[in-house]
Amino acid sequence: MPSVFLFLGTASAFLGVAFGAFGAHGLKNIISPEMLAVYKTGVEYQMWHAFGLIVIALMQQRDAQSRLLKWAGAMMFLGIILFSGSLYALAILNIPALGAITPLGGVSFLIAWSLLIIFSGKKPTHHRHKKSSRY
Repeated sequence: MPSVFLFLGTASAFLGVAFGAFGAHGLKNIISPEMLAVYKTGVEYQMWHAFGLIVIALMQQRDAQSRLLKWAGAMMFLGIILFSGSLYALAILNIPALGAITPLGGVSFLIAWSLLIIFSGKKPTHHRHKKSSRY
């Protein structure tokens, strides 16, 4: 069964590398050093949370139906879009109002990690298979 979070995590990591290269080579002489630092922060957080999504996909092997993991993955991906996306837009477009979106992404990340803390503290549920008795 394909994993949505494995796809989102690997795609986000791919894009993080691409955005990082674009920032290092394409934006270096176009935007200010301060805005380039903002852009790099977006790339850094995108990469860390791309790996977080991959971890969630692996954790789903333990409990594929966990609502905690599903919400954690959704919040982590939302965080990438809001946090990193707003920093990319802020750095490139230089519209300070876009900075107001960034904290919403940060809160999304915090919620995602909190849900993972709760999940990792839960006792694993073991599904016992009934032995079939054949007489």
